[in-house]
Amino acid sequence: MSESPAEQLAWEAQSRTRAGVATLVAALCTLGGAIGSIVVHSDAPSPGWLESFERLERAGPVGNQPSLRLPLYEYVDDHAFALLGTTVVSAVGLLLAGVGLAYLARATAARRPEYPQPALYLPYLGAILMALQTLLIGVGTVTAAHHFLDGPRTIEAAKDLSTSGLLVVGSLARLVAVLAFGASFVFVGLHAMRAGLLTRFMGILGIVVGVFSVLDFGAPSLLLQVFWLSALGVLILGKWPSGVPPAWQSGRAEPWPSGQEAREARRAGTERRRGNGRAPQPQPEVAEPVTVPSGRPHPSSKKRKRKRRH
Repeated sequence: MSESPAEQLAWEAQSRTRAGVATLVAALCTLGGAIGSIVVHSDAPSPGWLESFERLERAGPVGNQPSLRLPLYEYVDDHAFALLGTTVVSAVGLLLAGVGLAYLARATAARRPEYPQPALYLPYLGAILMALQTLLIGVGTVTAAHHFLDGPRTIEAAKDLSTSGLLVVGSLARLVAVLAFGASFVFVGLHAMRAGLLTRFMGILGIVVGVFSVLDFGAPSLLLQVFWLSALGVLILGKWPSGVPPAWQSGRAEPWPSGQEAREARRAGTERRRGNGRAPQPQPEVAEPVTVPSGRPHPSSKKRKRKRRH
C-alpha cells in the first residue's frame, strides 16, 4: 500500500462502522439462514429403502414407475417461499462476511508489505461466488421440483432433475467458491495475526474456520464461522473487552512476541517482582584504619628507649 499510516488510519476510521456492522449482520444472517434451513427441512419426507427394493421386483421398466421422491418434491414446492427466504438470508450473510474480511485484508496489507496485492480481492471473490452458488442451488432446487410436478412424475423424470441448468452451474461454482472463501479466512487471518491486528486466538481460529469451510464440516463449521464473525465485528468497532491490539492505533505492524520471548518476559517479570519484595540486605561494616600521628612517638617506643639507657 502506498498510503501513509495517517491516511490509512483515517480510511479505517471512516469505514469502521460500516465494516463492523456488516460483519455483525453477516454473523446473524449466517446463523439465521442455517436455523431457518434446519426448521424448514425438519418435516421433509424421505423415501424408504424398503419400498425402493420392492419396486425392483415389479415387472416392467423401473423408470416408468412413479418416483418415490414425489412427496419430497411436493413438500419443496409447498415450502418454496420459506426455502427461498432462507437461501436469500444465507447469501446476504456471505456477501457481508466478504465486506468484513476485505476491510481486515486492507488494514493488514497496509501494515505488512509481504501481503500480496491480488489477495486483497480474495474475500470479495470468495463471498460473491459463495452467495451466487447458494442462490443458484436454492432457486434451482425449487424450480426443478416445480417442473417435476408438472411432468410425468416418474423415476426417469426424477433423474433428469440433476441435469437442471441452475443446479449444474451452482454445483460447478461451489467447487471454486468454497476454496476461495475458505482461503480468504486462512490467508487474511494468518497475515492479520502476524501484523498484530488479531490476537493469536483470533488468528488461529480464523484459520480453523477457513479449513472447516473447505472440508464442509457442517454445523461445527457454521457455528465457528458465526462466532468468529461476531468477534471480528466487535473488534473492528473497537469494542474488544481487553482493548484493541496496538497495531490498530499505530497504523504499523505490531507483531506479537514469540513463545520464547513471552517466556523470557514472564521470567523477567517474576524475578523483578521477587526483587522488589525482598528486604534490603545490610551492608557489612568496614573498620576504619587507626592512624597514628607521625609527630608523636608511640608510648611503647619511649619505654624501649628508657630500658636501653639503663
